[in-house]
Amino acid sequence: MDGVMGHAGMAATAVRHLRAAGSPTAVDPLPRPVLRAVREDERPPVDPAEFRRVLGHFASGVTIVTALDAEGPAGFACQSFASLSLDPPLVAFMVARTSTTWPRIADAGTFCVNILGAGQGELCRSFAVSGADKFAGVEWDPAPATGSPRLAHSPAWIDCTITAVHTGGDHLIVVGRVESLGAAHEEDGGDSGPLLFHRGRFGRFSS
Repeated sequence: MDGVMGHAGMAATAVRHLRAAGSPTAVDPLPRPVLRAVREDERPPVDPAEFRRVLGHFASGVTIVTALDAEGPAGFACQSFASLSLDPPLVAFMVARTSTTWPRIADAGTFCVNILGAGQGELCRSFAVSGADKFAGVEWDPAPATGSPRLAHSPAWIDCTITAVHTGGDHLIVVGRVESLGAAHEEDGGDSGPLLFHRGRFGRFSS
């Protein structure tokens, strides 16, 4: 589904799915942003390489967002994840409009955010590629509320229902209501620290 209209259609499909399912977690949508082309006399955007270089100085955690649709488990590595609201409990992640995994998550209407630990860099890399069987050899079980894949050995997980999808340039902003969540105990490996991403490389936290 190439082009702006195709991706806008995917967002609309997700919203229709939620309404058809009678979701009790609907959130009042924000006003639809005005979309227009950049005129010839307008200043061009910043250089993409410079944008990535500067923004790469912001260190972030790393997650794998998963869902379960009619085809089976789906997921992708996601650096753009954040908590959004405490009341109601909301989180958000950003996904590229060109993502081939997003349509499957939208179709499922639910997702699980798996927060990765310091030793899960290879797992993250395997979910960052397209066209491969990302779940080959990966241990997981269904998250309790939605059934979305909860990856083994992840320090924490957040099980969600999609409540809104907004446009954000070449990405979509997906908002989910938290239905259940949990964190590993120290004896399960929950004390290994987070997997961090900074300036194109993985790292770990040290005090």
